[in-house]
Amino acid sequence: MTNIILSDMSASITEFKKNPMLTVAAGKGLPVLILNRNVPVFYCIPAKAYEELMDYLEDLELNAVAESRKGQATIRVSLDDL
Repeated sequence: MTNIILSDMSASITEFKKNPMLTVAAGKGLPVLILNRNVPVFYCIPAKAYEELMDYLEDLELNAVAESRKGQATIRVSLDDL
């Protein structure tokens, strides 16, 4: 059986259990694929990388909203009305 691997670094679940923080550090800020009997089970993603991913997804969602509203009529509003 073949699997798609979306990480340059991998570690066994045994290595991960022995020292999770060392596994995270080995990824140098990038996700680490965790394997169980050579089968991918999850990606260990550092907090900063996860936050960047969530920001990127939010930007994509906001861009989709902006694109869907493109061409709609505009409404003038003064700051005092807000």
